Amino acid sequence: MRSALIVWGGWQGHDPEECAAIYRRWLHEDGFSVRVETDLKVLADPAIADLSLIIPIYTTGRIEQEQVENLTKAVAGGVGLAGHHGGMSDAFRESVEYQFMVGGQWVAHPGDIIDYRVDIARPDDPIMQGIKGFAYTSQQYYMHVDPRIEVLATTTFSGEHAPWIAGTVMPVVWKTNYDKGRVFHSTLGHRASEFEVPEMATILRRGINWAARPE
Repeated sequence: MRSALIVWGGWQGHDPEECAAIYRRWLHEDGFSVRVETDLKVLADPAIADLSLIIPIYTTGRIEQEQVENLTKAVAGGVGLAGHHGGMSDAFRESVEYQFMVGGQWVAHPGDIIDYRVDIARPDDPIMQGIKGFAYTSQQYYMHVDPRIEVLATTTFSGEHAPWIAGTVMPVVWKTNYDKGRVFHSTLGHRASEFEVPEMATILRRGINWAARPE
C-alpha cells in the first residue's frame, strides 16, 4: 500500500486544516495509508524516506536545517512531493534548499482576489487529459520558477494591477523531479472552497497521484 504524510500549519489564511482533510479523504479513496501531522519535527524523522508521498500545507513558517535536510534527502531518494498554492510554494521562505526542490517560489499576487484564466499548456499529459482552459477567481500567483520545470498550465497577466507585467505568461501547474523524487505543484487554491472547482480538483488529485512513488 502506498503511504502519504500530510504536514499542515503555518499561516491560517490558506485553510490548511480544511485542505488537509480534503487531501486525506482523496488519498484514502485512492488506496493510500495516510498520516497527518502539524509539527514539522516529523520531517526530521529518517522514516519519512520510506513514504510514497509528502504533502506540505505550511504557508510561511520556519523549517529547521535538520528538517529540510532530511526532507530533501527523502525526496531525492524517491519520495514524491506535491501540493498547492502558498502551502507548498510560499512555505519556508528562508530555505533556499526547499525552494530548489519545489521548483518555484511565490513573490506576488497583483490585485489579490481577481478573475483570470487558466490555459492548458500540455493537453496531452495524463494529468491534464480532457481538461480545457477555464475561468478562475482567486489570487493569480506571480512566481519565480526553475526554468527546468515541465509546465502543464499557465496564466497570462493583464497588467491591470501591475502594468509592467502585462502579457507575462506564468506557470500555474507544473511537474518536475528532484533527483529520484517526483514533484508536482499547482498555484491554485487560496481557500479550501476552491477545491469545489472541478478542473482545479481534478488536476490536483491527478497530480498528487502522479508524484507518489510507485508501489
